[in-house]
Amino acid sequence: MSPGHPVRPLARRHAPLVARLRALCLAFPEASERLSHGEPAWFAGKGKAFAMLDNHHHGAEHLAVWLPMPPGVQEELIAADPARCFRPPYVGPAGWIGVRLDPPRADWDLVARLLREAFLHVARPRLGARLRDGDAPAHTGRSPRGTSRPRTR
Repeated sequence: MSPGHPVRPLARRHAPLVARLRALCLAFPEASERLSHGEPAWFAGKGKAFAMLDNHHHGAEHLAVWLPMPPGVQEELIAADPARCFRPPYVGPAGWIGVRLDPPRADWDLVARLLREAFLHVARPRLGARLRDGDAPAHTGRSPRGTSRPRTR
């Protein structure tokens, strides 16, 4: 974290929402969390971010999550549900979508589906394959061991 990005305090009423988001994000294979631009962000292994918290960024009236999406998805989501989905500043031009988490706009089924799509969008092929194959172990705080390979003689 750089000095130009202080951590924004989280309102007590938002703590359960962020805890729920964190649990969803850390359930993905090799997912990790670290601060990025003063906000919690979740990464696919040692790779790219697949989710970033928007804690009332620059005075916005919402708590949200920003997610990278494949081309065209952002526009579809905003058109289908403009009360819940928005084009976030900075990363919006790159196709990211913002999804509001604060009541009454929260739709946790939608958030879970979009988190999965965002993870698959940025994950290395091996991680994406693990998720598609149903390998999403509970996060233990440690990196999972490598998969064993058959021994050759």
